[in-house]
Amino acid sequence: MPALASHRKPRTRVRSTAPAVGLTSAALASVTLLSSQSAMAAPTPKPSIAEVQKKVDDLYRQAGNATQKYNQAKEATDQQKSRVDTLLDDVAKRTEKLNDARRTLGNYAAAQYRNGGLASTATFFLADDPQSFFAQTHLMNRMAERQQQAVTEFRTQQAKASKQRAAAVRSLETLTKSQAALRTSKQNVQTKLTEARTLLSKLTAEEKARLAELERKKKAEAERKAAELAKKQAAAKKEAERKAKESGGSGTETGSGSGTGTGSGSSASTKAEKVLAFARAQIGKPYVWGATGPSSYDCSGLTQAAWKAAGVDIPRTTWDQVNVGTRIATADLQPGDLVFFYDDISHVGIYKGDGMMIHAPKPGANVREESIYYMPIYGSVRPA
Repeated sequence: MPALASHRKPRTRVRSTAPAVGLTSAALASVTLLSSQSAMAAPTPKPSIAEVQKKVDDLYRQAGNATQKYNQAKEATDQQKSRVDTLLDDVAKRTEKLNDARRTLGNYAAAQYRNGGLASTATFFLADDPQSFFAQTHLMNRMAERQQQAVTEFRTQQAKASKQRAAAVRSLETLTKSQAALRTSKQNVQTKLTEARTLLSKLTAEEKARLAELERKKKAEAERKAAELAKKQAAAKKEAERKAKESGGSGTETGSGSGTGTGSGSSASTKAEKVLAFARAQIGKPYVWGATGPSSYDCSGLTQAAWKAAGVDIPRTTWDQVNVGTRIATADLQPGDLVFFYDDISHVGIYKGDGMMIHAPKPGANVREESIYYMPIYGSVRPA
């Protein structure tokens, strides 16, 4: 018996999407979890007061460095402007000489045109008096020589005027670059100072009090080191006086430098006294970056003005002042010597003796006395 055909419809397999939905849900859950964890992650830890102090000090140091660049650029700009003014004056004078030479040539050309183009032979036959012809010819030859001199003078003045104009153009280009550097340095100073002020403004009253306590401890440690130096210098001076007495001498300036030497030593002592007298008179005046007095100063502006009061001209920036005079060891410092700070030589003060100095510290502070150990010492010089 033949097999009967099946009347059942074949089953249609329906693919379940449940696993995919499950995977998608799991992925979304993971993303949500990760987002929640990120949101709940611990915020960046707030810097400690010691770190804030270090950061602020570093910003002020950077501002000091930028101030010296500003001073350098301003000095270059002032000098270049003076050169440009001189060159422009020279160009004006040279142009006037060129115009004089041009007028002289014009007069000769006009005279030649008026005399016409008759040949000398025709002029001879047309002349009423042959003798006057020869006299006139001699005069014309003399005029030709002067005309040639005028041509030469014109060409000379023209070349010099062209040279002066080219020099003036180059100087103007240099001046433009100096002015651009000046603007950049000024902006850098302002940026660093703004960063420092912003950082300090975010501190709470308690944090400001803790920062002040750190500053007090730093100052006390610097003064302790200054007292040690003063003690060593006093001992060295006493020893030098003892040796001088034994040898029958009258004593010379050594150590902290208050001896009674004569000649150049006495002259140096007099200058140092004038330097310190000037510096003391500025105590209490505000620090202003780029200032050279008389109502405010930056650090190198104060040292320059103080030594100028003693009759000694020193450069404007710390980077140039450090190369003036004689290098001095810290142990051998005398009043009036200049002490420089930081590896970038961005600060300077005037040594007053006993490990202390007078300096214009930083924006927001006034000219004051302070231990030379308040900042890392780079080196010292005696300008004269």
